[in-house]
Amino acid sequence: MHGPDPACRQTDRVPLAASDRPTLDAETDAGPHDRKAGPERLCIATRTVRPIAEMIRFVAGPDDTIVPDVKRKLPGRGVWVTATAEAVAKAVARNAFARSLRRPVRTPADLPATTERLLEQSALDALAIAHKAGLVRAGFAKVEAALADGRAVAVLHAADAAADGVRKLEARGRRAGEREPVSITAFTSTQLGLALGRPNVIHAALLAGPACEAFLARYRCLAAFRESAPASELATPRE
Repeated sequence: MHGPDPACRQTDRVPLAASDRPTLDAETDAGPHDRKAGPERLCIATRTVRPIAEMIRFVAGPDDTIVPDVKRKLPGRGVWVTATAEAVAKAVARNAFARSLRRPVRTPADLPATTERLLEQSALDALAIAHKAGLVRAGFAKVEAALADGRAVAVLHAADAAADGVRKLEARGRRAGEREPVSITAFTSTQLGLALGRPNVIHAALLAGPACEAFLARYRCLAAFRESAPASELATPRE
């Protein structure tokens, strides 16, 4: 199995003591390309410092509504939250966005759900790019062939796939070699079909390549967010 992806790996951090509480500049960045802020950020929900790879950036939009910046490109001063649904919910409940930005903002109650949808779409966008790069094989027979010759590094099963088909392909993956492919059931057949440009995809294999690794990194971030647990603590991905 693939180990936890460095882009999404989270580690335990010690909360800051009261005497070490940061200034406004430490709590926020000056924009998406603020290099002075360094490689780590303070989580405004948990008050712990983490690498930015383990966090999600949020900004206040033109109407002062807090929005997730999952691609870290939106303009304006940003604040950071540990990349789990639990941490985002905690930031909402504690009014942490307004306190950290030190200005009135509107924080939607469904911000965790909105963030999850954006992470999900980001993963599907990466899957579409992997498909364009020729690294996706869709259809039961093509997946079976990719597993048989050891080329598949991951297998996507639609959330609404028949259990028998999933079981047969996973058995084939276990027999194919020492390294069992990652098994992913996070998306519906409709979602997979839209990403791959064909109707109702039930099974698809991902072949090795940079675009595939980019998809897996985004998928693991989505899985960690949904589980509200560090990616390093997640079991075999079957979300």
